[in-house]
Amino acid sequence: MTQKTGGWWQQLKKGLSRSSERLSDGLKTIFTHRKLDQDMLDELEEILIAADLGVTTAAKLTQELATQRLNQDITPDEVKLFLAEHIATLLEPVAQPLTINPNHHPHVVLVVGVNGSGKTTTLGKLAKQWLEQGLKVQLVAGDTFRAAAVQQLQIWGERLSVPVHSGPAGCDAAGLVYDALVAAQKENVDVLAVDTAGRLHNKADLMAELEKIRRVMAKLDPTAPHTTLLVLDATIGQNAQIQVQTFQDLVKISGLVLTKLDGTAKGGVIVAIAEKTHLPIHAVGVGESADDLRPFTAQDFAYNLLGINLEK
Repeated sequence: MTQKTGGWWQQLKKGLSRSSERLSDGLKTIFTHRKLDQDMLDELEEILIAADLGVTTAAKLTQELATQRLNQDITPDEVKLFLAEHIATLLEPVAQPLTINPNHHPHVVLVVGVNGSGKTTTLGKLAKQWLEQGLKVQLVAGDTFRAAAVQQLQIWGERLSVPVHSGPAGCDAAGLVYDALVAAQKENVDVLAVDTAGRLHNKADLMAELEKIRRVMAKLDPTAPHTTLLVLDATIGQNAQIQVQTFQDLVKISGLVLTKLDGTAKGGVIVAIAEKTHLPIHAVGVGESADDLRPFTAQDFAYNLLGINLEK
């Protein structure tokens, strides 16, 4: 266990503070320097479920603690360390950075998620990071029914000096994506990132649109899209799991980004999603600025979720 310093650690710590306080307060009420018994384990399981870690994960962690420490004295800090270490181990397999394959020209990233999840902002932040890696980037404003989404992406494009392909309001998103991909191939673009609509109130229309987008991409590149990224708003807690399943039914998801961790006490939902879906978690967001979206790391998240300070 290494000590941590730096701005991102502080940002993550602050972003997860509401989640960690909720868990820490609950643990302090249960574990008061006495032997671990079944009543305490039952209360712990309830706290973990209430913290949005999910029923399966809560049961698993509680059972493992019982196996190791039943009928032994235990303190709140020991429980926090136990949980952090086990959650980190659980999350390690899904903590995978989003990598751009240089063999694709371009590598197509399809960004999906419900309206309000932070899709467009996430796409802009990722574009900034790709530019900093020396990649040539173009964006597609594929949410053609929301003028605000198009305008927001155009603002990012102007800020980053990146071309944004857009069309008239309500135009065919698939046709727009096709034209953008043709242009990106001609211009030897490294990354083509496509924003999409998120109108879950009419799943049939959304499914048809996403399927059409994938179909027209395949005419130009049978392997595209190379990444299908689902952006989730962490403040919705367990409803995020429902969104994952819904979008998995609509389109095959290859990875996740969790946004707005700084605005919720439901940060534990990441653990539940990892346990249930095993989908890669590429990045988490804890603020508005471009630098507040960073690659997801299992240990940093787990220790901050439990409020364990690793700073020097």
